[in-house]
Amino acid sequence: MPADTQLLAAVPLFEKFNDEERDLLASQLDEVEFLAGQMIFRRTDPGGAIFIVASGEVEVFIEDSTGSRIVFETVKPGHFFGELSLLDGESRSASAQALADTRALRIDRQDLENLFARHPTAAMDVLGVIGRRLREADRLLGVRPRFSPNEAAEERITWVQSIADTAADFSGRFSFLLVHAAWFAAWIGLNVGLVPGVDAFDPFPFGLLTMIVSLEAIFLSCMVLISQNRSSQKERIRSEVEYEANIRAGLEVTQLHVKMDAMLDQLGTRLSSLEKQVSQRPVG
Repeated sequence: MPADTQLLAAVPLFEKFNDEERDLLASQLDEVEFLAGQMIFRRTDPGGAIFIVASGEVEVFIEDSTGSRIVFETVKPGHFFGELSLLDGESRSASAQALADTRALRIDRQDLENLFARHPTAAMDVLGVIGRRLREADRLLGVRPRFSPNEAAEERITWVQSIADTAADFSGRFSFLLVHAAWFAAWIGLNVGLVPGVDAFDPFPFGLLTMIVSLEAIFLSCMVLISQNRSSQKERIRSEVEYEANIRAGLEVTQLHVKMDAMLDQLGTRLSSLEKQVSQRPVG
């Protein structure tokens, strides 16, 4: 298959193979075709094979928690996709859809195992390319947020907000009431002559105490309002996180429905094919 051999030579995954290795691999290839808009595979579908684009274009993507599509790459002729499933044969980590009528070469895991059994050095070339892609993925993971939304909000707190949270928290405790009760009792006792030898510095009707308490009430109310605003912001963050979790769960359920529908369609097609085969058999 000369054409397939030339295509393999242009693919980065196999560019270091020699002619004998490429000829052996080309003899085992399966050619597949996809229509424009057709899904090649979906995320979490069974893996175990890669595809080399001979003509057309393929989009590799995932969907985030809101259903928006995040495109990883658009695969052009001569390039490949779906290579991660070769490592362990696990399910797909992304989805792939043909953007145009596409012709591709399918390489099963078994085909590569046969090649590696005859040419072990070819495995190192394949692992080298996959390793470079994994390093790129590690680099992207390194820029992900390290904190939860609430932790990120706490990181942005100012010293004024910290004081407001402390004051609001203390004002809501029983100890706050006890401290003020003791303070008022001592102040009034000193200024009504209950303590011998101490002159009154704020006689009845205790104007200084009234002013101090009024100022305290003003500042404390401002602190409580600031703390309440921060609490509202944290509640909004928590609501957004719960909303995203609900959206993600809904998407998972939708994907299950899509898979079930696809399985039912395949089952219906197979049953129809079997019915035709049975009807075409000669009777007797």
